[in-house]
Amino acid sequence: MAGETVKFEKALQKLEEIVSQLEGGELELEKSLKMFEEGIQMAQVCQSQLSGAEKKIEKLIKDQKGNLSTQQMETDSTSEQDELPF
Repeated sequence: MAGETVKFEKALQKLEEIVSQLEGGELELEKSLKMFEEGIQMAQVCQSQLSGAEKKIEKLIKDQKGNLSTQQMETDSTSEQDELPF
């Protein structure tokens, strides 16, 4: 999957499959390590796409006249890290 753009849903599904297999404990160490590496890649894909989506989110606000307008969502400086939360 290297070099390809992976959709969030597909990456998440693959990550769930990997976690399930690793939790089963039936894999050899070498296979477990390869799957773990792939899981990290899928987690990074998901994190990257979620960060991109977060930046696009707008929130509705009312002005003093009661009109609705949009405003960019404030970003937390810590959420722009490239590191995974785990």
